[in-house]
Amino acid sequence: MYSSDRCPWCGTEPLYVAYHDEEWGVPQHDDQMLFEMLTLEGAQAGLSWWTVLQKRDGYRRAFDHFDVTRIAAYTDDDITRLVTDAGIIRHAGKIRATIGNARAFLELQAREGSFDRWLWQFVDGQPQINQRKSMAEVPGKTALSDTLSRELKRHGFKFVGSTICYAFAQATGMVNDHLLSCPQHPENAAQSLKK
Repeated sequence: MYSSDRCPWCGTEPLYVAYHDEEWGVPQHDDQMLFEMLTLEGAQAGLSWWTVLQKRDGYRRAFDHFDVTRIAAYTDDDITRLVTDAGIIRHAGKIRATIGNARAFLELQAREGSFDRWLWQFVDGQPQINQRKSMAEVPGKTALSDTLSRELKRHGFKFVGSTICYAFAQATGMVNDHLLSCPQHPENAAQSLKK
């Protein structure tokens, strides 16, 4: 159901509303889902999230449901296949980055035990709950995203600039930027449970 109090970026399109209500800002700790979101946020570079969200099922099909081990083993033949797949954004650089990122992801998992453990250390294991009243207060990047971008790049990741990293942090619940007026803001959600 649409609420006019939702964060205005999600509008009334059911796919967008479901993403806003069920995923955005919800803490995510599953490594495979974290890799999916990192890939999709990187794919968004220069485009709208709506474009990516509409192609999400295509990405899942084309990239073996984000099985990181399989993606890390992709070859030039897979790149050729993917750049002709209309179900995804056919940008060769982003496709190559996804494959390289899968390899970097596996190395980081092996070293740290899990990507989740490594990632959530940047927020001391707890989501940052912001108290924003309007979308004008939501930044495009922060010191957190600058640090995360720098560290991901240091580990060999591509398409992980600070703006992408901030969107990734929002998407995976490391940062909660639901507006104070939004029913999905943690304070409002907690009040709803008490009723």
